Amino acid sequence: MKPKVIVYKKLDFTVLDFIREACEVVYFEELNEDTYESFYQELKDAKGILGSRLKVDQEFLEHAPQLKIVSNVSVGYDNFDIPAITSRDVMATNTPGVLNDTVADTIFGLMLAAARRMPELNQYVKEGKWSTTDGENLFGVDVHHKKLGIIGMGGVGMAIAKRAHFGFDMPILYHNRSRNLEAEQTFQATYCSLEELLRESDFVCLMTPLTPETVKLIGEKEFKLMKKSAIFVNGSRGATVDEEALVRALQNQDILAAGLDVFEQEPVQADHPLLSMDNVVTLPHIGSATHETRLKMAQLAAENLVRGVLGEIPPNLINPVVFQR
Repeated sequence: MKPKVIVYKKLDFTVLDFIREACEVVYFEELNEDTYESFYQELKDAKGILGSRLKVDQEFLEHAPQLKIVSNVSVGYDNFDIPAITSRDVMATNTPGVLNDTVADTIFGLMLAAARRMPELNQYVKEGKWSTTDGENLFGVDVHHKKLGIIGMGGVGMAIAKRAHFGFDMPILYHNRSRNLEAEQTFQATYCSLEELLRESDFVCLMTPLTPETVKLIGEKEFKLMKKSAIFVNGSRGATVDEEALVRALQNQDILAAGLDVFEQEPVQADHPLLSMDNVVTLPHIGSATHETRLKMAQLAAENLVRGVLGEIPPNLINPVVFQR
C-alpha cells in the first residue's frame, strides 16, 4: 500500500506524476476557506505534506499524528517550528541551491533599477513627459565599481557576489554568522562587522534568513549609519526590516533609494507609504519566480517528500537529529 501524502500547492503534472509513482496523493491546488476542512480531514492519516508558507507548529502537528515529513517548496523555512517538528520525530526539508542564480538575478535587477531609476523613468516616458531639454533631472547613479555590502553570505549571497565581482568590478563587504572563506578567496570579499558594512557600502543588500535574531535586524539605527547616497535592497524576508524606520529614512533622505522584493505583510497594502515613493522599486516577492526555477524547486521538494515517506534520508534535511536518535 502506497503511503498517503498531501500536496497543497499547484505543481507541474510531471512533478505530481513523480510523486504518484511512490505515493497516494491528495492534491489541493491551494488552501483557502473552501478547502481547509477537507485538508485537515485528510491530514489525520497523511505520512507527508508538500507545499509552502503553511505554518507547521505544535498545534498543526496535533492534527497529523502519522506525519513523517514536511517538505517546503522554498529555501526559507520560517513557517516551520523546527523544535516542535523535531520533537515529534518529523523530518523537515527545503529546496536550497536550485534558486540561487535566479534570486541573484532579481536582486541585481533591483539594484540596477533603483540606481538608474528605471521604473520611474519608464513611467516618465510613457506619460509623454520626455523632451529634448531633459538633463540632470533624469540622472541616476553608477553601479559598477561601487562598494557592495552583503548581509548574509549564503548560497544566494554568493551568487550576488559573483555577479558583483566579475560583472561589475564591485568591491564586496559581507557580514555573516561566520566567515565564508570561499567568498573571500573567489570574490576578494572582506568580512566585517554589520556597523562597518553599513557605514562603508554604497549598496546594502540584505539576504539573511528570518530567525528570532534577524527580526527587524535593520532599523532606524542601521539606516542612520548608512551613507546618504546608499541604496538599500531587501531580498530576504519583510520582517527582517523595520518598515516604519525605512519609510522615515527615505523621507528624511538618510538613504537615497530602496529596492524591495519582500514586505512585512504580503501582499502589501495598496496604501502603504513605500508604494507612493518614486525612489523605491517594489516587486511582489518574485525572487525565484521563473518557470524553470520553480519547476526545479518543486522537483527537489518532491524528491525530499518521497525519500522521507519511504523512510530514507531526504537530500535537504533541515533537522538531521531525527535520524540520529
